[in-house]
Amino acid sequence: MHPSMQAAVAITPSIIAARQEIEQKRRIPAALNKKMVDAGLFRMLVPMDIGGLEVEPWQYVEALEVLAEADASAAWCTMIAASTCLKSAFLDRDIAAKIYGPKDVVHGGVFAPNGRADIDGDDFIINGTWQWASGSPNCTWLTGGAVVYEDGEMQRLPNGGPNARQTLFPASEATLGDDWYVNGLCGTSSGSMTVENVRIPQKHSVSLTMDKQKLGGPLYVFPSFGLLALGIATVALGNAKGAIADLVELADGKTPQGARKVLAQRVHSQIELAQATAALRGARAYLEESVGQAWNEAQNVGKISTEARCHIRLACTHGTKTAADVSRVMYELGGGTSLFLASPLQRRFRDAYAATQHMMVAPPTLELTGRILMGVDTDLTFL
Repeated sequence: MHPSMQAAVAITPSIIAARQEIEQKRRIPAALNKKMVDAGLFRMLVPMDIGGLEVEPWQYVEALEVLAEADASAAWCTMIAASTCLKSAFLDRDIAAKIYGPKDVVHGGVFAPNGRADIDGDDFIINGTWQWASGSPNCTWLTGGAVVYEDGEMQRLPNGGPNARQTLFPASEATLGDDWYVNGLCGTSSGSMTVENVRIPQKHSVSLTMDKQKLGGPLYVFPSFGLLALGIATVALGNAKGAIADLVELADGKTPQGARKVLAQRVHSQIELAQATAALRGARAYLEESVGQAWNEAQNVGKISTEARCHIRLACTHGTKTAADVSRVMYELGGGTSLFLASPLQRRFRDAYAATQHMMVAPPTLELTGRILMGVDTDLTFL
């Protein structure tokens, strides 16, 4: 068992004990967050060059999956904190070490380019409001995607698109909105963040599509969007695995109204459970195969083919959707019991469908990957 997996297994009891508090307070409690920091779970994707763990992609998946079996919100915040640190490999070493080097750093933010970065000498002046800033109340640094302007004019890339960069600033510079009132992934505190006239050095920014790797090994050959999608799918798959375990635990003692046999002894329940288990394991196997192919190319070729990138994104979208279907089936098998807030099945159901709404695994990714599989000319920028 690799160290990140050991850390995830060790912290699981603390996460389970905090599940109700996570849900009710809409965030990861500070005490639990500190345990997660101390376990190094937020540093899984930080380069070893600056003291990170730089785990292999499938090791990252295995650790996240264990966390998601315990609680999807805790796993989601871990995924966001870890994946946001990917930018560290594309910064100058001294800057990466300053921002990502401290062992207690927690990084979050939003990659969507909803902000504005005005050039002022060697600095940017950042303004913007971003939604979906998961885990931000516990963060020490935040990221905001921003379009670059110079002398009031938008900068454009060679392909005509806007020059968007991921700007990095201390969390203390942002104002967080208390607006995360939702019915799924409630504990992720994925509310809004706003910055006004925040000055940062231009070197405190990264382009996910244009900048070249400066630190670390083959992990950072992986496309950033692929790794982000991988984390989302993993949280969904782990949550669904937990839903199956919750249903099995319930089934041995629940007799549905009007029935004589407990749920575990009913043929319909047995068939549904078997089909759901096969579907989930199949989706996970496709994900593992896709990650394995890409990891092999990253190590031995130094770049990842369009085919491998395509299958990662397709496997992630398929895995997230399959996990939602499985969670729904477990919720339905639980019957009226699933309706009560005390039942973990209702939370599994809500969290599963919240995950499907992320743009990295939403239906448009099927069009993107389908075009590639069809051999149709396709813009690969966000693959």
